[in-house]
Amino acid sequence: MIIGMVRHGNTDWNALGKIQGQTDIPLNELGIKQANALADRLSHDEKLWDAVISSDLKRARQTASVIAEKLNIPLLDGDSRLRERNFGEVEGLILQERIDRWGENWREVAGGLESDEEVRTRGLAFIAEWQQRKPEGRLLVVSHGGFLAQMFDTLCANMEKQHLGNLSYSILQLKDEQWEPLLYNCTRHLEQEQEVPSLEK
Repeated sequence: MIIGMVRHGNTDWNALGKIQGQTDIPLNELGIKQANALADRLSHDEKLWDAVISSDLKRARQTASVIAEKLNIPLLDGDSRLRERNFGEVEGLILQERIDRWGENWREVAGGLESDEEVRTRGLAFIAEWQQRKPEGRLLVVSHGGFLAQMFDTLCANMEKQHLGNLSYSILQLKDEQWEPLLYNCTRHLEQEQEVPSLEK
């Protein structure tokens, strides 16, 4: 099984530094351009993906829709398990506002934040379901930075942690019951480059 993992495109809240969490913010003009850039890149590659799925939040759905249309592959129904972490009381606030209200340790103090364990549990349940349904499948997943970071930490424990930029593109392959990164946090398409690594068939 091969899973592609894409972070959604830019939004106005991204640009302002506001935490979005599960607040349903759409892509802005830059985000749409970024989605088209990845779609163009993938359209020049050998066909890899069977279908695209995303979280049910607008910014991920819009990104996935652009890619699915360009590649002429199915866009599956949104899945709430792929949502960003619920950030509770801090959603809509910039960093300084969070610090002013709760201090430097705002993550431990503010109410309603979904735990790492909760995020990982729903993400792993999604992956396990798809392993059972399509063990040889090639599924492109469009989700959110915080969610994807938790998945990489869980599935590829020795991977170097990096900030996942908007429209970052990663590929994981399941081999001998272990997930191996074939590509990680790549944004070359935003620099108008088209290369991707060769993949095991």
